[in-house]
Amino acid sequence: MREVPPPRRGAEFRLDPKLLVRIHDLMVKSRVVEERLIKMYKQNDGYFWLGGPGEEAFQIPLGLQIDKGEGLDHDFLHLHYRSSGILLTLGADPMDMVRQMKNTATDPFSRGRNFSGHASKRSWNVVPITSTIETQYATAIGTGIAQRRHGGRSITIVTGGEAGTAEGDFASCLVWASRPAQELPMLIIVTNNEWGISTPASTQHGEAHVADRGKPFRMRTKFANGNDVEESWFAIQEAMEYVRTERKPFLLEVHVSRMYGHSSASGANLVPGEEDPLAIFEARLESAGVMNRADMTRRRDQYAAELLDMHRKVRSEPMPDPSTIYDHTYAGQKGRYW
Repeated sequence: MREVPPPRRGAEFRLDPKLLVRIHDLMVKSRVVEERLIKMYKQNDGYFWLGGPGEEAFQIPLGLQIDKGEGLDHDFLHLHYRSSGILLTLGADPMDMVRQMKNTATDPFSRGRNFSGHASKRSWNVVPITSTIETQYATAIGTGIAQRRHGGRSITIVTGGEAGTAEGDFASCLVWASRPAQELPMLIIVTNNEWGISTPASTQHGEAHVADRGKPFRMRTKFANGNDVEESWFAIQEAMEYVRTERKPFLLEVHVSRMYGHSSASGANLVPGEEDPLAIFEARLESAGVMNRADMTRRRDQYAAELLDMHRKVRSEPMPDPSTIYDHTYAGQKGRYW
């Protein structure tokens, strides 16, 4: 479909070493969380796994540049179900992800009524994540319109996969975001892992880049290697600054990996030969003298132990009571949390 430049190995970093260490910490945490959820599924301690291992080099830089908060003065997030790295970077508790995987009543996102990767958090403007793909591209139009009327620097951020860009919701997003004199402050992101479940993108996309679809709408576009931390950081920075200042849309496509297949439906097994952005980043950190291998190993072992402990604790937490199945169905119900 398109050529992706190889990640830079051993080259000098442009980002501050302290920021690089922080990014690495969050990348490791995100990977270990997903690996624990996969283990839960394989141990029959969860019904279905769906996540984003292989997207950490893009998700963590994105999460660190989001203006987190509630209301129109802060960024609105319309995410897809492979967004654990973004949420953890914003400050999400890994234990809550374990709870949702186990479907306990203590799951703060759905009270045990949804499967993994379906977060929502009103205080951070995280709009409820849907199971139907690309729905978020259509709903994001609404907060984009609200922010255009409100003014300021806040933006709407929407993410989704390349396979779903074949759907009408994505086309509607491009149309509404780019109407002359009514442009919306939206950062429209497509994470391209080259697969639509089991269908190769190369058999479906004739365009060189999905981002090229924004050009007929006079939209700023960019393609970047999402497996390169610094390339991701600066691509996001460029796109965000444009949307915040010009109050117009930006279509950003990034190449990412899908390290454990589509989901538990495809086995949730490590894909041989799939590029590992964490391993690439760690090799560069070590080569540049920013971190050593022993520190990296200790960090991973620490998070692995913490996640195992969380898993053990969640096993003793209550499951949803059948009588609560209709709770939170309608806005305004007692106990509403979104």
